[in-house]
Amino acid sequence: MTALTLSTAAAPGLRADAIVIGVGKGGKAAVRERQREGGLLGAGEGTGGDTGAKKAAFALPLADAADAGAIAEGALLGAYSFDAYKGGAKDAKGKGPLGEVALLGGKPRDKEYKAAVERALAVTEELNRARDLINTPPNDLDPEAFAAVAQTAAKEHGIKVEVLDEKALEKGGYGGILGVGAGSAAGPRLVKLSYTHADATKHLAFVGKGITYDSGGISLKPAGHNETMKCDMSGAAAVFAAVVAAARLGLEVNVTGWLALAENMPSGSATRPGDVLRMYSGKTVEVLNTDAEGRLVLADALWAASAEKPDAIVDVATLTGAMVLALGSRTFGVMANDDAFRAAIVDAAEEVGEPSWPMPLPEHLRKGMDSPTADIANMGERMGGGLVAGLFLREFVGEGIAWAHLDIAGPAFNEGGPFGYTPKGGTGSAVRTLVRLAELTAAGDLG
Repeated sequence: MTALTLSTAAAPGLRADAIVIGVGKGGKAAVRERQREGGLLGAGEGTGGDTGAKKAAFALPLADAADAGAIAEGALLGAYSFDAYKGGAKDAKGKGPLGEVALLGGKPRDKEYKAAVERALAVTEELNRARDLINTPPNDLDPEAFAAVAQTAAKEHGIKVEVLDEKALEKGGYGGILGVGAGSAAGPRLVKLSYTHADATKHLAFVGKGITYDSGGISLKPAGHNETMKCDMSGAAAVFAAVVAAARLGLEVNVTGWLALAENMPSGSATRPGDVLRMYSGKTVEVLNTDAEGRLVLADALWAASAEKPDAIVDVATLTGAMVLALGSRTFGVMANDDAFRAAIVDAAEEVGEPSWPMPLPEHLRKGMDSPTADIANMGERMGGGLVAGLFLREFVGEGIAWAHLDIAGPAFNEGGPFGYTPKGGTGSAVRTLVRLAELTAAGDLG
């Protein structure tokens, strides 16, 4: 873990392995540009966070506390390195992750500067924890293990946690989660994380898809499409990280996180194409493709979240390859049942530097999911598949609740080289957007 300090020292008199000096960009994009600067230089271009430096000092212009927070965030995200499965803390070239970041020109005793840096530390530590979870091999992170990580963090940060195992899920009628997990020896879980603030007047619910490994089930993925499917729990990782970050920041808003965890595997007990599942909502779903499983676990969790009547629900999922085809590997799609809410999420994502794009929910695509056997099928028209998935999820949102769906299939896992403050592998996509939504809600600026 990289340490963070504010320093009033001048660059020439500071002891550090690397000193980064920059000039101000100015203009309206300053904060995002400073994040980018900090991350690029903090990680070392192309090194994935393994710089070999024990301490790096950043002598970038700090006009205010927001600058300090942005540079700290970028540097800490850029310094990330996942080495849990390597022989030591150093890579093959003898380089290890950056140990400490110092921001020069800061004001350590100034309350605003201190708060900005503490916020950056809380958000980046939780985002990097999400990256760790995404990068963890699936043989070490099944639904039970993920739930255990959530329980430990909840206890540490005063978050109430409830875990439903197979028996509880069966008793409760969570047919979607059970159906997806039926083929695996590792049973599914539904984790509920509840952060509450005594003075909160608003309640947000975040729902995350947590498929700890997705083989496609009976509708098996072909070779070349399953090697990175440990990342199919990125949505649940983002929700988990956001709830813990909200608790650490003491935000004046109630936030509930729902982690819908299952492993999608083929076996004699697996759900088959043509099977009909009765969901937690009572609706029946004809499963036409077992590789369209994320929407099934999300549907149960969305209905459970709706039962608490939150002011808004946001689900996050690596849901469709169609969204990657539409928006590429660095941008997530945003769908919603309310245009103003969708716009607010896109604005929040832009504010924190996460590329997103508003997507529609065309009503004519709903008919493609009509089933002669059940209330709805889990597949519809092939063209516009990402939008079809959004329409399916909308069916399981309670009436009168603002809802948005973030399809992070593109940016959740970086298969290319590191860029900016984004490492190779798990990225922690959507964590900062969710935290910003919670902050805006706490401030009364969202709904």
